[in-house]
This record gives sequence, C-alpha cells and structure tokens, in this order.
Amino acid sequence: MAWDQYDRGKKKSDWVPMESLPNNDTPVLVVDDDEGLLLSIKATLVSSDLPEPALVSDSRRVLDIVRRHPFQLIMLDLMMPHLNGMEVLQAIKEEFPAIECVVVSAVDEVASAVEAMNLGAEDYLVKPLNSEKLILLVKRALEKYNLQHELEVFGRKKVFSDLRNPQAFAHMVTEDEAMALVFHQVEAVAATDYSVVINGESGTGKEMLARIIHKLSNRATAPFYAVNMASFSKTIFEDEFFGHAKGAYTDASSEKRGFFEAAQGGTLFLDEITELDPSLQGKLLRVIEEREFYRLGSTEVRNVDVRLIAATNREINEEIIKGRFRADLFYRLNMYNIKIPPLRERKNDILPLARHFMKIHGKANKKKIDSLAPELAERLLQYFFPGNVRELENMIAAAVLIEEGKTLSLAACPSLLSYNGPERRRNVDLLTLEELEKRHIERVLELTGGNRPQAAKILGINVTTVYRKIDRYNISVKK
Repeated sequence: MAWDQYDRGKKKSDWVPMESLPNNDTPVLVVDDDEGLLLSIKATLVSSDLPEPALVSDSRRVLDIVRRHPFQLIMLDLMMPHLNGMEVLQAIKEEFPAIECVVVSAVDEVASAVEAMNLGAEDYLVKPLNSEKLILLVKRALEKYNLQHELEVFGRKKVFSDLRNPQAFAHMVTEDEAMALVFHQVEAVAATDYSVVINGESGTGKEMLARIIHKLSNRATAPFYAVNMASFSKTIFEDEFFGHAKGAYTDASSEKRGFFEAAQGGTLFLDEITELDPSLQGKLLRVIEEREFYRLGSTEVRNVDVRLIAATNREINEEIIKGRFRADLFYRLNMYNIKIPPLRERKNDILPLARHFMKIHGKANKKKIDSLAPELAERLLQYFFPGNVRELENMIAAAVLIEEGKTLSLAACPSLLSYNGPERRRNVDLLTLEELEKRHIERVLELTGGNRPQAAKILGINVTTVYRKIDRYNISVKK
C-alpha cells in the first residue's frame, strides 16, 4: 500500500512494507512505495517473458538487499518516505557503479533529470509508465549491462590485439592505449541497435568512429548519412529531415525525401547535436519516441527505422542546466556513450600521426620527405593541440608545402616556432576549454585575415558555427 493511505484511516504503525524476492537471482529490482505500481510493473515484465523483478516498497531496505543479490537494473521511484530516490541512487552508485539505474517520477522536471544524470542514472521516466516503453527500456538496460561487463575485461587490458575486427579501424592511426578501449567500445555497441552519443573535442575523429560503428553493424549495407546540426535554421529543419509533399508550399514543385527517409534502414549521424535550436529538439524527440513522422504537407504516416548516432564537443550536462538542451532528448539519444580523449592526452599518437600526414601530403605534393627532424618531433610532443588531430594534419600539410628538403624541419612549421615549449604548455593547461577554443579561433582568424569560410575549413567546422562562436566569445575580427 502507498503512504497516502494513512489519510484514509490507516495508521503508520499498521503499514507492512512489501518485499518480494524471487527464488532465482533476478537481474531487476523495482523500488516504489506504491505497491499497486510494483505489482503492475511485475505483471508487465513477466507477461513479456522478461525476468520476474524483485519488488521493494521500503527504500531503507534497498542497499542491504542490493548487497546480497546480483542486480543489473534498478528502477527507483523519486518521491519516497525516509530515503528518496536520489539518496538511494547516490548510495547505490557509490558502492555498485556498474548497476544500471533508472529514476521514475510523477513530475517531469529538468532539474531532477539533471541531478539524476549527474548521479549516474541511465534514464529518467515520467509516470504514468507506458508498457511498451517500459519493456523496451528493461531489455536495453539488461543488454547494456552485459555489454559493459564484457568491456570491463577489455578495459583492463586496453590492447589493440584483442580487437575482433581490426581491419575496420585501419584508417585510424593510433598507438596510444587510451584508444584501445574506445575501439573495443565501438565493436561492442556496433552489434546492438543502440542510439550512441560520441563525446570529444573538435578534430578528434567523431565522424570516423560513427562510420565504423555503421560499418560493423547489421545496417552496414544500408545508407549512412552525416548531418551537421549547426547548419539548420528553424525554417529548413523540418523540410530537410522530414521532407515535403508536392505542393506543400509555393516552391514545392515535386515531393522530397528528408534525411529520415533517405537513411531508412541505415544510420543517421547527427554531428554537433547541441547546436540544434531548443525549439527544434522537441520535433526530433517525437520522431525518436514515436518512430514515425509526416512529410510537410502530407497526412500520411511514415515509419522510421534509423539508427541514430549523435556527436558533440560540449559538456551536455551543462547545456541542459543552462536550458539549451532537453534532458529527455539526451536520455533518448544517450543509450550508450563513447568518449574520445583529446590528442594532448594521447601523447603516443602524436608522432605516428605526424608521420602519417607527412607521407600523405608529401605524396600529394610530389615531395620525397621521409622523416621528421628531432627538434620538430620534440616541439610537437610539447604542443597542446587545442584543435586535436585536425590541427595536427593542417600543421603538417602546411609544413610540407614549405619544406624543400627530405626531412621535415621545425622551420617549416611557423606556428610552432613561437611556441615556447613546456613552460607555456603548463600555463595553457590552466585555461578552461572555452578559453582555449576562443584563443584558437582568434589565432586562426588572424592567420586567415578574418576570412570566415577559410577559418571554418581549417577549424573543421561549419561556417555558420564560426559566426556563432565569434558572436558567443565576442571575438574582434579584422575586416
């Protein structure tokens, strides 16, 4: 019975908490002071051939029970007497960080969703619970737990030799063990149909990883589309993603397929997802949840069978707190998360990448450059690389054009000549990422004489994003 029954004549001392633990070790635990809801969830899962869940109505008992049973998924009501869902979540995650946790609440509140996310919750559901979504969530959470458990073995080893499909990563030059774990994560999640969020600074190779996930998935023979979300305004978003029927508006002389239709059966890569205007995020969320959409000017429902991979160079939690990104959209997209370390944290990759780019651009420019000068190699290892791999390639490409000998020299890299090495790097380390980004953009704009399209090409971002960054950081640009 729920606590609100006290108001209908029940005494607190009469309340007997519900505690149902199946004989077999079930992977699912549901915690809620509403016994009716507990039994309803149990019936829904059992009728769908999912494991019978353990049920607990007294939140004070949870941690002790979790210590004695190998749970993989715990669903927690947010508002409970004695210990609320957030308190229980924090205690579980501190002691058992691998257990998947989902917070359930009667209130759809951004602040609560963000807090749950920060404490380690995998999802945040709002009552009343939809049976189909509940079943899907439990299935995916159990799959994800098993996937993570499998990766723990690889994570400890962090070796490339254990990769099942090393040929899929042939175009990614790396020797640093930090990337071995990333590659194992890619292999593990590729076999599922999860939506994935790839986090990483600009220039770390997020789209390359997305393409590898697609290549290793069961959707490999279907289309892969990469879309930069920063390039869509409110007026063209629906037309580009959903398409339109003939005559939908004045210039619609023929029907048009949008990205969701074009990528049907395949993968849609949403780059710079946090740049999508908040007013458009709800439209994307609806398609993800309903798996259907309408073309502009049409009443015909079109089903969606597309895997979504999103990428961002921002800290999404901060974007949610600031009201720039919807928490519910993040939860739908972030079924699995991959973080790519920046180049400055992968020192063992700098020189192999530099030599790789030296060969590529040497061949393209018909120059026989076969080695890096020791002083150039030393300066490269000291450099901070705010623009990551993309900046390194641009740096080497420019140096190859200047170099006249067979050894790529430090003199051919003017951007490194004024770099003072370790002392300056330590000072740069104290800057925030935003300040580093601002300074890097200012430097590129200065070198290009304020040419935005050229700066966008060097930075590897959309020119629209360059204008947005200039405005955001209040950067003064030469006319």
